[in-house]
Amino acid sequence: MAAPPEAPPLLELAGIGKSFPGVRANDAISFAVAPEEIHALIGENGAGKSTLVKIIYGVQQADEGVIRWRGAPVAIPSPKAARKLGVGMVFQHFSLFEPMTVIENIALGFDHAIDRRELERKVAQILSAYAIPLDPRRTVHTLSVGERQRIEIVRCLLQNPKLLIMDEPTSVLTPQEADRLFDTLRQLAREGCSILYISHKLGEIKALCDRATILRGGKVVGSCDPKQESTRRMAEMMIGAELKTVARAARAGGGQERIAVAHLSHPAPGHFGVALKDISLSVRAGEIFGIAGVAGNGQTELLLALSGETRSAPDMITLDGRAIGAFGPGRRRRLGLCAVPEERNGHAAAPDFTLAENTVLTARQRLGLVEHGFIATAKTRDYAARIIERFAVKAHGVSALARSLSGGNLQKFIMGREILQTPDALIVSQPTWGVDAGAAAAIHQALVDLAARGSAIVIISQDLDELLTLCDRLAVINEGKLSAPLAISGVSIEQIGLLMGGVHGEAAQRREERAHAPA
Repeated sequence: MAAPPEAPPLLELAGIGKSFPGVRANDAISFAVAPEEIHALIGENGAGKSTLVKIIYGVQQADEGVIRWRGAPVAIPSPKAARKLGVGMVFQHFSLFEPMTVIENIALGFDHAIDRRELERKVAQILSAYAIPLDPRRTVHTLSVGERQRIEIVRCLLQNPKLLIMDEPTSVLTPQEADRLFDTLRQLAREGCSILYISHKLGEIKALCDRATILRGGKVVGSCDPKQESTRRMAEMMIGAELKTVARAARAGGGQERIAVAHLSHPAPGHFGVALKDISLSVRAGEIFGIAGVAGNGQTELLLALSGETRSAPDMITLDGRAIGAFGPGRRRRLGLCAVPEERNGHAAAPDFTLAENTVLTARQRLGLVEHGFIATAKTRDYAARIIERFAVKAHGVSALARSLSGGNLQKFIMGREILQTPDALIVSQPTWGVDAGAAAAIHQALVDLAARGSAIVIISQDLDELLTLCDRLAVINEGKLSAPLAISGVSIEQIGLLMGGVHGEAAQRREERAHAPA
């Protein structure tokens, strides 16, 4: 008796190509996602991952190639067509209306009208079936970022997808929330839903995914079983070179205090901002101090206060013993404090300025890029070229517009612009947000080298691996309050995760003790 024929892949891409002016984003990409498979799509910045998933979800159209769905060629002209086919997508940046309730936001995700009671019944079924903790009556602005992500997931699950695309899904989650998400994804796969998973966190890929397709330069350069491959080897396949290990010299310790914050409080900026509540910290020369936390707990407000974009009483913030709380960003930069905000486009960089022009925004005073009121064109171009070379920024020269760069390459340029000024103190939020493993290692090494030269560095990050790799000490910010500093040598991931989730002090200690108590 003949063996039954194998089921065709759920999704198959054959020779997918997509070009933009001057850029070949996807070049003859072919791979397949099997039924019930959790399939990783990984690659360095600019490798073509975002373009490819936008083609699968109907946001963009391929120039050439064929998409097959269960063996049959299909056209996906729009996201609505993708959803009708059975493709759902949870984007990295959520599309939610904060003043509305959870159930109201879920209703907006439907392509047709739906009865409110019927929707509430279906949502309750989803929440129960997947053990998703979420109150449909809550307004979105009262929810944590992890809870907001669950809204997007529930919206997708209500469409009964056969393929769920997840784009950097854990970038804003505590470790405990990430574990809960993985449980949900594994259950979905067991029930017949395939998952295409995009992440720069290779440890997640190894723990979760059945197979990985690796992109580099818009092409497929390999595939592997992540459970059988090391994270280092996967990173090296992504970048096409040996991954450099961050080298840290032994710290002498006991350097002079460079940055000091004493009882910093600030009201919430606007209706949905976070008030800073009695924050104190101290960072010495040569030290890297980390601040962990789930997004939306005061990180942005703290960076604005430290950079000078919002001001405080003079003696609440000092730099090398000088009170700077009342100074604006320009004066703080002249005194030696540089800062990198989280938002790249529109805050850290002007999208419609060239890279050379963007150097003037922050380096004009420290590096003399403005002379007698005029931009020193040769100096700005030379500095921009030095950043591009030193940080391997992929760009069409110093005259390229900032908005023409991929997110990861713009991040490398912005980080390089500040680090190469050799500031006495550097405050940076999300230093490797959206960059690949090779670029992250280069940025990490540059930060370590800067500290070795005597700078005091504060890193605000949601990436715990990053903080544990780089920092000497860290604290956790939650609802605008900063925990006591913790020495990296004696801290556990679970302890940090509990603090990120809002469990402080003795309660956190009791939960930590219970977690490690013998059964």
